[in-house]
Amino acid sequence: MAKTKYRTAPEPITGMPRGIPYIIGNEVAERFSFYGMRAILTIFMVRYLVDNTGVLSVMTEGDAKKYFHWFLAAVYFTPFLGSLLSDIWLGKYRTIINLSILYCIGNFFLAFNHTRLGLAVGLILIVVGSGGIKPCVSSNVGDQFGKTNHHLLAKVFSWFYFGINVGSVLSMGLTPYLLEKFGPEHGPTVAFGVPGILMVAATFVFWLGRKKYVHVPAGGLGFVKQTFSGEGIKAVGKLAVIYVFVAPFWAIFDQTGSSWVLQAEKLNLHWLGFDWLPAQVQIINSALVLILIPVFSYGVYPLVGKVVRVTPLRKITVGFFISAVAFAIIAWVEQRLAAGEMPSVGWQAFAYLPLTIGEVLISITCLEFSYTQAPKKMKSFIMAIELMSVTVGNLFTAQVNSFIQNEDGTSKLEGASYYWFFVSVITVTGVLFGIYARFYKEKVYIQDEAPADENHAPATSDD
Repeated sequence: MAKTKYRTAPEPITGMPRGIPYIIGNEVAERFSFYGMRAILTIFMVRYLVDNTGVLSVMTEGDAKKYFHWFLAAVYFTPFLGSLLSDIWLGKYRTIINLSILYCIGNFFLAFNHTRLGLAVGLILIVVGSGGIKPCVSSNVGDQFGKTNHHLLAKVFSWFYFGINVGSVLSMGLTPYLLEKFGPEHGPTVAFGVPGILMVAATFVFWLGRKKYVHVPAGGLGFVKQTFSGEGIKAVGKLAVIYVFVAPFWAIFDQTGSSWVLQAEKLNLHWLGFDWLPAQVQIINSALVLILIPVFSYGVYPLVGKVVRVTPLRKITVGFFISAVAFAIIAWVEQRLAAGEMPSVGWQAFAYLPLTIGEVLISITCLEFSYTQAPKKMKSFIMAIELMSVTVGNLFTAQVNSFIQNEDGTSKLEGASYYWFFVSVITVTGVLFGIYARFYKEKVYIQDEAPADENHAPATSDD
């Protein structure tokens, strides 16, 4: 392949870097793909899964919830492998391009093979592709900034997260509709196929911006030396404790794609003049994110900052307690169901408000905080460890669901008690994290800039 000179360090500019629109455009399309597939996965497993002869061979609700969370756990574990591939050998750009191709293939396996084998192969490829690129994409955002414009990092990570939810809000509204509209015969093909097409588009958009990006070279042996230095070990250790605390948030948040969807099937789905599909209710989360990001960035944070210093760890602490309110509402809804009542799905919509506020306070903050606290050669690696908190959270949920199932099909945590259990977990987490946060000492690392008169770095990379 032809060799092209790429910039390997940020330019000393005060505004937004030139590559940011391509990165965010890629993220919008990729998140459309992932969240569209994720939105219908549980429903697909309990309604549409077939055997080799085309006869229905669906999973039980308990198995579907368990496998859903195992899948998410795997998606957020493979970033660890992707980060090593990037930081040691290929660099972020080539890692993203190569693994995105596997990601595309995985989507089309789901679209055209509706057996358990097709499900397994498709999800494994998505685990490798989607998971592998995650730490590289988010750290690639930060790599575009130097000391001159690093003050824009908080804003760009907010808009990066905004892009994530533009993609997810569109896909979570569309893919459940396509699955239902085209029926058992063609629904899965169309509903999984559209996210596959969007992933192809995401890969193309990212490739288009290749000459606009800063391509920070792979660290090679330098990565290994820094990681195992006193500085690297200390950074990993301090951040790892934070991620252990964050894991319970993901244990409850990702249940919007499993237990919340299964609960929605039992609710009155006529709300606001529309008949909602159970999997479509998840769109409310992404829609609220689009509203709450600017509200918090330009309203809440500056206003609260006049009274008390707004720090990343304080945001995360508050996020835990607000998230607990969401699951308390869902527990109350489950109690109403146990009384023979049929509550409106609007109650789930209401629960999404505190859950999404918790997401804005915890997830976005963790992205920015992880990047700034990571030593320069370890950016993707640290972002991968941050994503491991999602893995741990989903493993916890999967194990809870496995443990509480009795042999006769009943559960040790029946009805609302299941949700109250998670309310207690996240509340205790908030208390303990608040204590830990008081003793954490921050240290910021930002990429060095290129000289002002230097248009290209001397290093070369493959197109």
